[in-house]
Amino acid sequence: MDYQAYFNTNREQHLKELGDLLRIPSISALSEHKGDVQKAAEWIAEALRRAGMESVEIHPTAGHPIVYAEHLHAPGKPTVLVYGHYDVQPVDPLNLWETPPFEPSIRNGKLYARGATDDKGQVFMHIKAVEAILKQEKELPVNIKFCIEGEEEVTSPNLPAFLETNQDKLAADVILISDTALMAPGKPAICIGLRGLCAMEVSVYTANTDLHSGTYGGGVPNALHAMVSLLASLHDEQGRVTVEGFYEGVHELSALEREEFAKQQFDEEKLKQDLGLKELFGEAGYSFVERTGARPTLELNGVYGGFQGEGTKTVLPKEAHAKITCRLVGDQDPQATIDRIERHLHKHLQPGATLKVKATEKARAFTCNPEDPMLQKAADAYEAIYGTRALFTKDGGSIPIVETLSRVLSAPAVMMGFGLPDENLHAPNEHFNLENFDKGLLTIVHYLKSL
Repeated sequence: MDYQAYFNTNREQHLKELGDLLRIPSISALSEHKGDVQKAAEWIAEALRRAGMESVEIHPTAGHPIVYAEHLHAPGKPTVLVYGHYDVQPVDPLNLWETPPFEPSIRNGKLYARGATDDKGQVFMHIKAVEAILKQEKELPVNIKFCIEGEEEVTSPNLPAFLETNQDKLAADVILISDTALMAPGKPAICIGLRGLCAMEVSVYTANTDLHSGTYGGGVPNALHAMVSLLASLHDEQGRVTVEGFYEGVHELSALEREEFAKQQFDEEKLKQDLGLKELFGEAGYSFVERTGARPTLELNGVYGGFQGEGTKTVLPKEAHAKITCRLVGDQDPQATIDRIERHLHKHLQPGATLKVKATEKARAFTCNPEDPMLQKAADAYEAIYGTRALFTKDGGSIPIVETLSRVLSAPAVMMGFGLPDENLHAPNEHFNLENFDKGLLTIVHYLKSL
Protein backbone atom coordinates (compact mmCIF):
# COMPACT_ATOMS: atom_id res chain seq x y z
CA MET A 1 0.00 0.00 0.00
CA ASP A 2 1.21 3.52 -0.80
CA TYR A 3 0.88 5.21 2.59
CA GLN A 4 2.90 8.20 1.45
CA ALA A 5 0.24 8.96 -1.17
CA TYR A 6 -2.57 8.32 1.31
CA PHE A 7 -1.21 10.76 3.89
CA ASN A 8 -0.40 13.36 1.22
CA THR A 9 -3.98 13.18 -0.06
CA ASN A 10 -5.48 13.49 3.41
CA ARG A 11 -2.95 15.92 4.91
CA GLU A 12 -5.13 19.04 4.75
CA GLN A 13 -8.07 17.23 6.35
CA HIS A 14 -5.86 15.71 9.06
CA LEU A 15 -4.39 19.10 9.98
CA LYS A 16 -7.89 20.60 10.10
CA GLU A 17 -8.99 17.89 12.51
CA LEU A 18 -5.88 18.34 14.64
CA GLY A 19 -6.60 22.07 14.72
CA ASP A 20 -10.06 21.35 16.13
CA LEU A 21 -8.50 19.35 18.96
CA LEU A 22 -5.89 22.02 19.65
CA ARG A 23 -8.61 24.67 20.02
CA ILE A 24 -9.91 22.95 23.16
CA PRO A 25 -8.17 24.56 26.20
CA SER A 26 -7.86 21.30 28.13
CA ILE A 27 -5.64 22.64 30.94
CA SER A 28 -5.80 19.95 33.61
CA ALA A 29 -4.16 22.05 36.35
CA LEU A 30 -6.85 24.77 36.34
CA SER A 31 -10.26 23.91 37.77
CA GLU A 32 -12.01 26.46 35.57
CA HIS A 33 -11.07 24.28 32.56
CA LYS A 34 -12.59 21.05 33.90
CA GLY A 35 -15.33 21.23 31.27
CA ASP A 36 -12.75 21.77 28.53
CA VAL A 37 -10.79 18.70 29.65
CA GLN A 38 -14.02 16.67 29.48
CA LYS A 39 -14.68 18.08 26.00
CA ALA A 40 -11.21 17.02 24.86
CA ALA A 41 -11.82 13.49 26.18
CA GLU A 42 -15.05 13.31 24.19
CA TRP A 43 -13.23 14.60 21.08
CA ILE A 44 -10.56 11.88 21.41
CA ALA A 45 -13.24 9.20 21.91
CA GLU A 46 -15.11 10.28 18.80
CA ALA A 47 -11.88 10.41 16.76
CA LEU A 48 -11.11 6.84 17.83
CA ARG A 49 -14.59 5.71 16.75
CA ARG A 50 -14.18 7.39 13.36
CA ALA A 51 -10.80 5.69 12.96
CA GLY A 52 -12.45 2.29 13.34
CA MET A 53 -11.61 1.51 16.96
CA GLU A 54 -14.11 -0.47 19.01
CA SER A 55 -15.32 -0.59 22.64
CA VAL A 56 -14.55 3.11 22.96
CA GLU A 57 -15.12 4.18 26.58
CA ILE A 58 -14.69 7.35 28.61
CA HIS A 59 -13.87 6.30 32.17
CA PRO A 60 -14.55 8.93 34.86
CA THR A 61 -12.02 9.28 37.68
CA ALA A 62 -11.75 11.42 40.78
CA GLY A 63 -10.15 13.96 38.46
CA HIS A 64 -10.23 13.97 34.66
CA PRO A 65 -11.42 11.04 32.50
CA ILE A 66 -9.43 8.29 30.80
CA VAL A 67 -10.31 7.30 27.22
CA TYR A 68 -10.01 3.62 26.30
CA ALA A 69 -10.48 1.88 22.93
CA GLU A 70 -9.50 -1.42 21.35
CA HIS A 71 -9.34 -3.34 18.08
CA LEU A 72 -8.59 -7.00 18.80
CA HIS A 73 -8.95 -8.93 15.56
CA ALA A 74 -5.43 -10.27 15.05
CA PRO A 75 -5.31 -13.59 16.93
CA GLY A 76 -1.82 -14.79 17.66
CA LYS A 77 -0.32 -11.41 16.87
CA PRO A 78 1.19 -8.98 19.42
CA THR A 79 -0.97 -6.50 21.30
CA VAL A 80 0.12 -2.85 21.34
CA LEU A 81 -1.12 -0.43 24.00
CA VAL A 82 -0.85 3.20 22.83
CA TYR A 83 -0.55 5.58 25.77
CA GLY A 84 -0.76 9.37 25.58
CA HIS A 85 -2.48 12.38 27.10
CA TYR A 86 -4.88 15.03 25.87
CA ASP A 87 -4.40 17.55 28.70
CA VAL A 88 -2.06 20.51 28.29
CA GLN A 89 -0.02 22.94 30.38
CA PRO A 90 -1.21 26.45 31.34
CA VAL A 91 -0.28 29.12 28.81
CA ASP A 92 1.25 31.84 31.01
CA PRO A 93 2.79 34.28 30.26
CA LEU A 94 0.15 34.95 27.61
CA ASN A 95 1.80 38.14 26.33
CA LEU A 96 4.79 36.16 25.00
CA TRP A 97 2.68 34.17 22.51
CA GLU A 98 2.98 35.45 18.94
CA THR A 99 -0.46 34.01 18.15
CA PRO A 100 -3.17 32.95 20.64
CA PRO A 101 -2.31 29.57 22.20
CA PHE A 102 -5.65 27.96 21.35
CA GLU A 103 -5.91 29.35 17.84
CA PRO A 104 -3.68 27.00 15.80
CA SER A 105 -1.44 28.73 13.27
CA ILE A 106 0.96 27.28 10.68
CA ARG A 107 4.11 29.33 10.05
CA ASN A 108 7.26 28.21 8.26
CA GLY A 109 6.26 24.58 8.29
CA LYS A 110 5.46 24.58 11.99
CA LEU A 111 2.10 24.21 13.72
CA TYR A 112 1.82 26.64 16.65
CA ALA A 113 -0.60 25.97 19.54
CA ARG A 114 -0.57 24.75 23.11
CA GLY A 115 -0.48 20.95 22.92
CA ALA A 116 0.82 20.87 19.34
CA THR A 117 3.78 18.68 20.31
CA ASP A 118 2.94 17.86 23.96
CA ASP A 119 0.99 15.72 23.46
CA LYS A 120 -2.12 16.21 21.32
CA GLY A 121 -0.25 16.30 18.03
CA GLN A 122 1.63 13.10 18.76
CA VAL A 123 -1.43 11.23 20.10
CA PHE A 124 -3.38 12.32 17.02
CA MET A 125 -0.75 10.73 14.78
CA HIS A 126 -1.36 7.30 16.31
CA ILE A 127 -5.10 7.61 15.76
CA LYS A 128 -4.56 8.57 12.13
CA ALA A 129 -1.98 5.84 11.56
CA VAL A 130 -4.45 3.20 12.73
CA GLU A 131 -7.22 4.79 10.66
CA ALA A 132 -4.98 4.73 7.57
CA ILE A 133 -4.19 1.04 7.91
CA LEU A 134 -7.86 0.13 8.38
CA LYS A 135 -8.96 2.23 5.41
CA GLN A 136 -6.20 0.90 3.18
CA GLU A 137 -6.10 -2.74 4.24
CA LYS A 138 -9.41 -3.30 6.14
CA GLU A 139 -7.54 -4.96 9.01
CA LEU A 140 -4.73 -4.21 11.46
CA PRO A 141 -1.49 -6.22 11.52
CA VAL A 142 -1.58 -6.34 15.34
CA ASN A 143 -4.07 -5.93 18.16
CA ILE A 144 -4.35 -2.31 19.29
CA LYS A 145 -5.51 -0.70 22.51
CA PHE A 146 -5.55 3.00 23.39
CA CYS A 147 -5.29 4.49 26.89
CA ILE A 148 -5.34 8.28 26.67
CA GLU A 149 -5.52 10.23 29.92
CA GLY A 150 -6.28 13.82 30.90
CA GLU A 151 -3.96 14.26 33.88
CA GLU A 152 -0.39 13.70 32.70
CA GLU A 153 0.48 17.36 33.19
CA VAL A 154 -0.53 17.05 36.87
CA THR A 155 1.46 13.80 37.45
CA SER A 156 -1.33 11.31 36.58
CA PRO A 157 -2.84 10.97 40.08
CA ASN A 158 -5.72 8.69 39.04
CA LEU A 159 -4.18 6.53 36.31
CA PRO A 160 -2.23 4.12 38.60
CA ALA A 161 -5.45 2.99 40.32
CA PHE A 162 -7.10 2.57 36.90
CA LEU A 163 -4.17 0.42 35.75
CA GLU A 164 -4.31 -1.79 38.83
CA THR A 165 -8.07 -2.29 38.47
CA ASN A 166 -7.96 -2.93 34.72
CA GLN A 167 -4.79 -4.97 34.23
CA ASP A 168 -6.54 -7.58 32.09
CA LYS A 169 -8.25 -4.95 29.93
CA LEU A 170 -4.94 -3.13 29.35
CA ALA A 171 -2.70 -6.21 29.01
CA ALA A 172 -0.26 -5.80 26.12
CA ASP A 173 3.04 -7.03 24.70
CA VAL A 174 4.38 -3.51 24.23
CA ILE A 175 3.44 -0.01 25.37
CA LEU A 176 3.85 2.56 22.60
CA ILE A 177 4.31 6.19 23.67
CA SER A 178 4.96 9.32 21.63
CA ASP A 179 5.67 12.04 24.19
CA THR A 180 9.40 12.54 23.67
CA ALA A 181 11.65 14.12 21.05
CA LEU A 182 14.18 13.40 18.36
CA MET A 183 17.74 14.41 19.22
CA ALA A 184 17.73 16.99 16.42
CA PRO A 185 16.15 17.39 12.97
CA GLY A 186 16.70 14.15 11.07
CA LYS A 187 18.25 12.43 14.11
CA PRO A 188 15.69 10.07 15.66
CA ALA A 189 16.07 8.79 19.20
CA ILE A 190 14.35 6.23 21.40
CA CYS A 191 14.40 7.08 25.07
CA ILE A 192 15.30 4.04 27.20
CA GLY A 193 15.53 5.89 30.49
CA LEU A 194 13.68 8.61 32.36
CA ARG A 195 14.75 10.09 35.64
CA GLY A 196 12.47 9.80 38.63
CA LEU A 197 11.37 12.73 40.74
CA CYS A 198 10.77 13.87 44.28
CA ALA A 199 9.85 17.36 45.37
CA MET A 200 9.46 19.25 48.61
CA GLU A 201 8.75 22.67 50.05
CA VAL A 202 11.06 23.82 52.85
CA SER A 203 10.16 26.56 55.34
CA VAL A 204 12.36 28.12 58.01
CA TYR A 205 10.86 30.13 60.89
CA THR A 206 12.54 32.29 63.53
CA ALA A 207 10.80 35.02 65.58
CA ASN A 208 7.02 35.40 65.79
CA THR A 209 7.18 38.64 63.80
CA ASP A 210 9.44 40.53 61.39
CA LEU A 211 11.95 42.60 63.37
CA HIS A 212 13.72 45.97 62.95
CA SER A 213 17.26 45.25 61.76
CA GLY A 214 18.71 48.15 63.73
CA THR A 215 17.14 47.11 67.01
CA TYR A 216 17.57 43.34 66.64
CA GLY A 217 20.13 42.76 63.84
CA GLY A 218 23.14 40.73 64.99
CA GLY A 219 21.37 39.58 68.12
CA VAL A 220 18.62 37.23 66.92
CA PRO A 221 18.34 34.59 64.17
CA ASN A 222 17.43 35.79 60.68
CA ALA A 223 15.24 33.38 58.71
CA LEU A 224 16.88 34.28 55.39
CA HIS A 225 20.37 33.77 56.77
CA ALA A 226 19.30 30.41 58.17
CA MET A 227 17.76 29.36 54.87
CA VAL A 228 20.73 30.43 52.73
CA SER A 229 23.14 28.59 55.02
CA LEU A 230 20.93 25.50 54.94
CA LEU A 231 20.64 25.41 51.17
CA ALA A 232 24.36 26.01 50.68
CA SER A 233 25.05 22.87 52.71
CA LEU A 234 23.34 20.64 50.14
CA HIS A 235 26.19 20.62 47.59
CA ASP A 236 29.99 20.70 47.63
CA GLU A 237 32.05 22.94 45.37
CA GLN A 238 32.22 20.24 42.67
CA GLY A 239 28.42 20.07 42.36
CA ARG A 240 28.04 16.78 44.24
CA VAL A 241 25.09 16.44 46.62
CA THR A 242 26.31 16.20 50.23
CA VAL A 243 23.20 14.59 51.73
CA GLU A 244 24.21 11.36 53.46
CA GLY A 245 22.95 8.35 51.52
CA PHE A 246 21.68 10.45 48.59
CA TYR A 247 23.52 8.31 45.99
CA GLU A 248 22.30 4.98 47.37
CA GLY A 249 20.78 3.04 44.46
CA VAL A 250 22.70 5.03 41.82
CA HIS A 251 24.66 2.77 39.47
CA GLU A 252 27.92 3.96 37.98
CA LEU A 253 27.86 4.36 34.22
CA SER A 254 29.29 1.40 32.35
CA ALA A 255 31.76 1.78 29.49
CA LEU A 256 28.98 0.81 27.07
CA GLU A 257 26.63 3.45 28.47
CA ARG A 258 29.29 6.14 28.22
CA GLU A 259 29.95 5.03 24.64
CA GLU A 260 26.23 5.44 23.82
CA PHE A 261 26.22 8.94 25.31
CA ALA A 262 29.33 9.83 23.30
CA LYS A 263 27.57 8.77 20.08
CA GLN A 264 25.21 11.70 20.53
CA GLN A 265 28.15 14.01 19.71
CA PHE A 266 26.61 16.71 21.86
CA ASP A 267 28.15 20.15 21.31
CA GLU A 268 28.69 21.68 24.75
CA GLU A 269 30.28 24.81 23.27
CA LYS A 270 27.19 25.50 21.18
CA LEU A 271 25.01 24.98 24.24
CA LYS A 272 26.99 27.60 26.13
CA GLN A 273 26.60 30.04 23.25
CA ASP A 274 22.88 29.34 22.90
CA LEU A 275 22.29 29.90 26.62
CA GLY A 276 24.61 32.88 26.98
CA LEU A 277 26.81 31.04 29.49
CA LYS A 278 30.56 31.29 29.97
CA GLU A 279 30.75 27.87 31.60
CA LEU A 280 28.57 24.84 32.28
CA PHE A 281 28.40 23.51 35.84
CA GLY A 282 27.49 20.19 37.37
CA GLU A 283 28.77 17.08 39.06
CA ALA A 284 32.49 16.72 38.33
CA GLY A 285 33.63 13.85 36.13
CA TYR A 286 30.58 13.71 33.85
CA SER A 287 29.66 15.26 30.52
CA PHE A 288 26.54 17.39 30.09
CA VAL A 289 24.50 14.55 28.55
CA GLU A 290 25.63 12.17 31.30
CA ARG A 291 24.73 14.66 34.03
CA THR A 292 21.31 15.38 32.58
CA GLY A 293 20.44 11.86 31.44
CA ALA A 294 21.94 9.43 33.91
CA ARG A 295 22.94 11.22 37.12
CA PRO A 296 20.70 12.37 39.99
CA THR A 297 20.28 16.02 40.89
CA LEU A 298 19.06 18.23 43.71
CA GLU A 299 17.89 21.60 42.41
CA LEU A 300 16.49 24.77 43.96
CA ASN A 301 13.44 25.90 41.99
CA GLY A 302 12.49 28.89 44.13
CA VAL A 303 13.80 30.71 47.20
CA TYR A 304 11.83 33.54 48.74
CA GLY A 305 11.23 35.52 51.91
CA GLY A 306 11.57 38.99 53.38
CA PHE A 307 11.01 42.32 51.70
CA GLN A 308 10.61 42.14 47.90
CA GLY A 309 9.37 45.62 47.03
CA GLU A 310 11.05 48.71 45.63
CA GLY A 311 13.62 50.45 47.77
CA THR A 312 14.93 49.35 51.16
CA LYS A 313 13.15 47.99 54.19
CA THR A 314 15.47 47.30 57.12
CA VAL A 315 13.78 44.21 58.42
CA LEU A 316 14.74 40.77 59.69
CA PRO A 317 12.20 38.38 58.13
CA LYS A 318 10.55 35.88 60.43
CA GLU A 319 10.30 33.18 57.73
CA ALA A 320 11.88 32.02 54.48
CA HIS A 321 10.87 29.37 51.97
CA ALA A 322 12.41 27.20 49.25
CA LYS A 323 11.15 24.74 46.69
CA ILE A 324 13.41 21.76 45.93
CA THR A 325 13.17 19.05 43.30
CA CYS A 326 15.40 16.03 42.80
CA ARG A 327 15.75 14.03 39.61
CA LEU A 328 16.39 10.40 40.49
CA VAL A 329 18.07 7.53 38.65
CA GLY A 330 18.61 3.82 39.07
CA ASP A 331 17.03 2.39 42.20
CA GLN A 332 16.79 5.63 44.18
CA ASP A 333 13.65 5.61 46.30
CA PRO A 334 11.72 8.92 46.21
CA GLN A 335 10.43 8.76 49.79
CA ALA A 336 13.78 7.62 51.18
CA THR A 337 15.45 10.52 49.34
CA ILE A 338 13.02 13.01 50.88
CA ASP A 339 13.64 11.52 54.33
CA ARG A 340 17.42 11.78 53.90
CA ILE A 341 17.21 15.41 52.79
CA GLU A 342 14.96 16.27 55.74
CA ARG A 343 17.43 14.69 58.18
CA HIS A 344 20.26 16.65 56.56
CA LEU A 345 18.34 19.91 56.85
CA HIS A 346 17.55 19.37 60.53
CA LYS A 347 21.19 18.48 61.20
CA HIS A 348 22.47 21.69 59.56
CA LEU A 349 19.78 24.10 60.78
CA GLN A 350 21.09 27.21 62.54
CA PRO A 351 20.33 27.59 66.28
CA GLY A 352 17.14 29.52 66.99
CA ALA A 353 15.39 28.49 63.75
CA THR A 354 12.69 25.89 63.24
CA LEU A 355 12.12 23.84 60.10
CA LYS A 356 9.11 22.46 58.23
CA VAL A 357 9.36 20.15 55.20
CA LYS A 358 6.36 19.30 53.04
CA ALA A 359 6.81 16.50 50.49
CA THR A 360 4.94 16.85 47.18
CA GLU A 361 5.54 14.83 43.97
CA LYS A 362 7.22 11.43 43.96
CA ALA A 363 8.07 9.13 41.04
CA ARG A 364 10.57 6.36 40.42
CA ALA A 365 13.07 6.34 37.59
CA PHE A 366 12.41 4.21 34.52
CA THR A 367 14.80 2.24 32.37
CA CYS A 368 14.45 -0.51 29.78
CA ASN A 369 16.70 -2.84 27.82
CA PRO A 370 17.51 -1.49 24.32
CA GLU A 371 18.11 -5.06 23.13
CA ASP A 372 14.41 -5.89 23.50
CA PRO A 373 13.07 -6.81 20.03
CA MET A 374 10.19 -4.33 20.39
CA LEU A 375 12.70 -1.48 20.76
CA GLN A 376 14.97 -2.80 18.01
CA LYS A 377 12.05 -2.86 15.58
CA ALA A 378 11.25 0.74 16.54
CA ALA A 379 14.83 1.76 15.68
CA ASP A 380 14.42 -0.07 12.35
CA ALA A 381 11.17 1.79 11.63
CA TYR A 382 12.87 5.16 12.13
CA GLU A 383 15.66 4.09 9.79
CA ALA A 384 13.15 3.04 7.12
CA ILE A 385 11.53 6.50 7.08
CA TYR A 386 14.24 8.92 8.26
CA GLY A 387 17.17 7.12 6.62
CA THR A 388 18.98 7.11 9.98
CA ARG A 389 18.63 4.49 12.66
CA ALA A 390 17.48 5.83 16.01
CA LEU A 391 19.98 6.13 18.85
CA PHE A 392 18.99 4.87 22.28
CA THR A 393 19.14 7.77 24.73
CA LYS A 394 18.31 8.61 28.34
CA ASP A 395 16.13 11.62 29.03
CA GLY A 396 16.68 13.92 31.98
CA GLY A 397 12.98 14.60 32.38
CA SER A 398 10.33 12.56 34.14
CA ILE A 399 7.12 10.99 32.82
CA PRO A 400 6.10 9.30 36.09
CA ILE A 401 3.43 7.06 34.59
CA VAL A 402 5.85 5.29 32.20
CA GLU A 403 7.50 3.35 35.03
CA THR A 404 4.09 2.47 36.45
CA LEU A 405 2.73 1.33 33.07
CA SER A 406 5.73 -0.89 32.34
CA ARG A 407 5.82 -2.38 35.84
CA VAL A 408 2.09 -3.03 36.29
CA LEU A 409 1.60 -4.43 32.78
CA SER A 410 4.97 -6.24 32.65
CA ALA A 411 5.62 -4.90 29.15
CA PRO A 412 8.43 -2.87 27.55
CA ALA A 413 7.72 0.77 26.86
CA VAL A 414 8.76 2.04 23.44
CA MET A 415 9.07 5.83 23.58
CA MET A 416 8.81 6.70 19.91
CA GLY A 417 8.74 10.50 19.99
CA PHE A 418 8.52 12.90 17.06
CA GLY A 419 8.96 16.27 18.73
CA LEU A 420 12.12 18.35 18.73
CA PRO A 421 13.95 19.73 21.78
CA ASP A 422 13.35 23.37 20.78
CA GLU A 423 9.57 23.20 20.24
CA ASN A 424 8.77 25.17 23.42
CA LEU A 425 6.69 22.54 25.14
CA HIS A 426 5.42 24.01 28.46
CA ALA A 427 6.40 27.47 27.20
CA PRO A 428 4.94 30.24 25.01
CA ASN A 429 4.85 29.55 21.26
CA GLU A 430 4.77 25.77 21.56
CA HIS A 431 4.89 24.25 18.09
CA PHE A 432 5.29 21.01 16.13
CA ASN A 433 7.46 20.72 13.04
CA LEU A 434 5.17 19.33 10.36
CA GLU A 435 8.04 17.49 8.68
CA ASN A 436 8.00 15.18 11.70
CA PHE A 437 4.21 15.01 11.63
CA ASP A 438 4.47 13.68 8.08
CA LYS A 439 7.36 11.31 8.72
CA GLY A 440 5.94 10.27 12.08
CA LEU A 441 2.74 8.96 10.53
CA LEU A 442 4.76 6.77 8.15
CA THR A 443 7.08 5.62 10.95
CA ILE A 444 4.18 4.52 13.16
CA VAL A 445 2.57 2.61 10.28
CA HIS A 446 5.89 0.94 9.45
CA TYR A 447 6.42 -0.02 13.10
CA LEU A 448 2.97 -1.53 13.59
CA LYS A 449 3.28 -3.54 10.38
CA SER A 450 6.78 -4.73 11.33
CA LEU A 451 5.51 -6.25 14.59
